[in-house]
Amino acid sequence: MKVTLISIPVLNQEKALQFYTETLGFIKKKDMPLEGGNRWITLVSKEAPDGIEILLEPAPLHFEPSKVYQEALMEKGIPYTQFDVDDVDGEYERLVALGVEFSVKPTVMGTFKFAVFNDTCGNNMQIVEML
Repeated sequence: MKVTLISIPVLNQEKALQFYTETLGFIKKKDMPLEGGNRWITLVSKEAPDGIEILLEPAPLHFEPSKVYQEALMEKGIPYTQFDVDDVDGEYERLVALGVEFSVKPTVMGTFKFAVFNDTCGNNMQIVEML
């Protein structure tokens, strides 16, 4: 058994697609229409194009428990998930220059450094560097 796909709940799939590709640098892998104007949009990392796919899931628009969970995480400042990076400081500077808003600046905690940003689609996301 292995992980091949993770879902990230997003409030607007098109806005999420633009942010995750143009700002974060992910690559669109699949984009197929679904019922109700939704799409099956998956992304992959440039560093691992055959790796785990990220599904931009429109669940908060159609499934109230997903919306409540997403809003609760945002309210508490808890990241929905994390992305590993080689250099948190460098990635932080790159993203700030692109207008990304961080709620937590690069911070060392034990054997890792992290920072938390708003993905503009209803989620806090964390970038992590192992030290």
